[in-house]
Amino acid sequence: MNTPRIEVHLNKIRHNAQTVVGRLKTRGISVTGVTKAVCGHPTIAQAMLDGGVLALAEARLSNVRKLRKAGITCSITLIRTPMLSQIDQVIQFCEASYNTEMPVIAALAAAASRKDTVHGIILMVEMGDLREGIMPRDLGAIAQQVVDLPGVALKGIGANYACLSGTAPNAAEMEALSDLANDTEAQCGPFFQTVSGGNSANLPWAFAENPTGRINDLRLGEAILLGVDPVSGLQIGGMYTDAFTLVAEVIESGSKPFPLPHSICDPVFKRLHLVPKSGQSERMILAIGHQDTDVLGLSIPPGKRLLGATSDHLVIGTCEPAQKVGSEMRFQMNYSALMSAMSAPDVRTKLLCGNPSPRARASQGPSNHLVPT
Repeated sequence: MNTPRIEVHLNKIRHNAQTVVGRLKTRGISVTGVTKAVCGHPTIAQAMLDGGVLALAEARLSNVRKLRKAGITCSITLIRTPMLSQIDQVIQFCEASYNTEMPVIAALAAAASRKDTVHGIILMVEMGDLREGIMPRDLGAIAQQVVDLPGVALKGIGANYACLSGTAPNAAEMEALSDLANDTEAQCGPFFQTVSGGNSANLPWAFAENPTGRINDLRLGEAILLGVDPVSGLQIGGMYTDAFTLVAEVIESGSKPFPLPHSICDPVFKRLHLVPKSGQSERMILAIGHQDTDVLGLSIPPGKRLLGATSDHLVIGTCEPAQKVGSEMRFQMNYSALMSAMSAPDVRTKLLCGNPSPRARASQGPSNHLVPT
């Protein structure tokens, strides 16, 4: 079988989507499935939709085109601010987009008018993550400008948390976002269909007893794909953390002595911890490296340890007899490793459709994390 590859359990993704959609429905919050980590893979996106997400969101138009080409017809929102160089494509492939810049919104309006259509605008507000967003004091004035433009319709506002700052939002911050929605509506007129409270990092807030206010949408990728809370890294109760497995092949196996000849034993080599201080080192080299994934985001199998990596080699040490050349080693991945592996041209994707066991495996944390009381 081809390696390296990612084995994808579609039913586990569907289960995770069903679980989080069901829990948030009781709180009056719908789910938009984010597919950017899997490069807009249509079959994985369909598993999210089968699990109950109402729409999809993407950051890259190349992924949106892939979804449309595969026949995905649901609403797709571009969640990264559109580039001026891609305005016509945004109008062609996306029903709505998240925006922060009036020149971009004006260009979207002009392009939509030329095509005799209306493009939805959701304004992103800066609420402390310090990535993208309009300052709250400027939101009302910009919203009014959007309302006055033909070709676009102001659909709502959104915010982002824990992507750049790494800090999950608290109840007070979410209440402030709700208040902004009310204040902006009062200033510019139209009722907001969408008040998007954030991403997977918002789940601790969403599953708590806090009032949800105007928040009626969350954009979820990591929670559905990996079953974990991105801030703590803990498993979300009842969800699978092993829907994706990276499989790599052993291309060298055996032991190597240390110290090596002086001419080879470079100080940099020592600092990389690729060799022990003394004795023999049982090790395996796998045909995968930095060019294929974020190696620090791999969960190393029990009894083995990561010794180092280069662009296309992964060096694994073991206290047990090393695996034979040609054998395979399997890794779980965090979000960063998954994104890198899915976008790597030499990593194949194998879709698995078998039914998973009824219980989610607690491979990354206690299964009672983020279970609503």
